[in-house]
Amino acid sequence: VGVPVVQTLHNYRLLCAQATFLRNGAVCEDCLGKLPWRGIVRKCYRDSAPQSAALVGMLGLHRVLGSYNGKVARYVALSEFSKRKFVAGGIPTEKLAVKPNFADIVAPADGARAGALFVGRLAEEKGLQVLLDALRMSPAVICTIVGEGPQRELVEASQDVRFLGSLEQEQVYAQMRQASYLVMPSICYEQFPRTLVEAFACGLPIVASRLGPLAELIEDGETGLLFNAGSAQDLASKIQFADTHPDIMRQMGAKARVEYEAKYTPQRNYQKLMAIYMDAISVTKTQLSLNYGTG
Repeated sequence: VGVPVVQTLHNYRLLCAQATFLRNGAVCEDCLGKLPWRGIVRKCYRDSAPQSAALVGMLGLHRVLGSYNGKVARYVALSEFSKRKFVAGGIPTEKLAVKPNFADIVAPADGARAGALFVGRLAEEKGLQVLLDALRMSPAVICTIVGEGPQRELVEASQDVRFLGSLEQEQVYAQMRQASYLVMPSICYEQFPRTLVEAFACGLPIVASRLGPLAELIEDGETGLLFNAGSAQDLASKIQFADTHPDIMRQMGAKARVEYEAKYTPQRNYQKLMAIYMDAISVTKTQLSLNYGTG
């Protein structure tokens, strides 16, 4: 009793059995603001009706018990977009704070940069098929892919990429300091990819889907380029532009580093985190006082 609970929302599991609002390769908000019973019929969790039923039952039970609204002092959303989705899903806006991810990376030294880079889980929701299709339309573009996941074989079969598999963190940063731009072709709502802040810290602009928080975190034409989510043709046009305008991309990368220093350093993150903790403590003390008449 009296210990405040602060929960960071790393995915949309409280609102969606699948956790990413993705179904059949497209955004699905059918369960937003409702009990996600459709997730049982559609086997949204692990492609299993029984497991989906167990998950949805758990969500329903805790909604009835008031666990999500009554037991948690503050929720931490990773972006303003995510916050809006959780509010639409029923979490009171006053319980939600926004604190993005951060990274601790020194400013990159000036050096030659070339080519595209993808870093992330090799999975459908990350838009790998869109990227591979776009690369087939852009034979002059060299794209390095770093990561592991269920679509590894799809990547390995492509003749249009340089596949490095999984790398250690510092090796990833080395790739980010050498590339001209990062490609983030997600077809689902992200929360706040850590890869994004790492790229900004490395002075690397991002070519990303105009979808979810990515459209808010990346300023089109300033810290990167946005394309229509799921459109390989639009992505191809953007990476072809990026590949043939290295000076412009370098300027965007410099602006991305400035954005990192203004918002995503450990110091900035610590300030935000402590403010959230202090707010949670204050709210919990006030509630205890109201409930038990203590000071």
